[in-house]
Amino acid sequence: MDANDGFRELDRQECMRLLAKVPVGRIVYTRQALPAVLPVNFRLDRDGAVLLRTSALSQLVSAVDGAVVAFEADAVDAAAHSGWSVVVTGSATVITDPAEHARLLRSGPRSWAPARQEVFVRIDPELVTGRELVGGRSMYGVQLPS
Repeated sequence: MDANDGFRELDRQECMRLLAKVPVGRIVYTRQALPAVLPVNFRLDRDGAVLLRTSALSQLVSAVDGAVVAFEADAVDAAAHSGWSVVVTGSATVITDPAEHARLLRSGPRSWAPARQEVFVRIDPELVTGRELVGGRSMYGVQLPS
């Protein structure tokens, strides 16, 4: 990130706090050797892992299980020219442990597009980065042009 680009870098704690406030993000993974991006609803687990719930038969499940993926979420206020973006990079795994699956059925994310057979995907947050632009001002207090 360029120190002159007008954005403030967020620390890990700020990133996780912001992620907990939004219900939808995007998972970035590889599909047939090409980058793929898919919007998903999610929830953070108690240890900060990103949890997704999806159809067990989806292409997403077979593409991400055991792979390194990125997950991005953000919030933007176009009128105020402000917002933030957080990216979590880490290994994705499909939850196969029956006890863990049962716990997540109670406390994990609810699918916005329920399927008959669903699984949970866990993204361990190995690298967490974020940036914020507040009120259309640069980090030096200079008003950005409209």
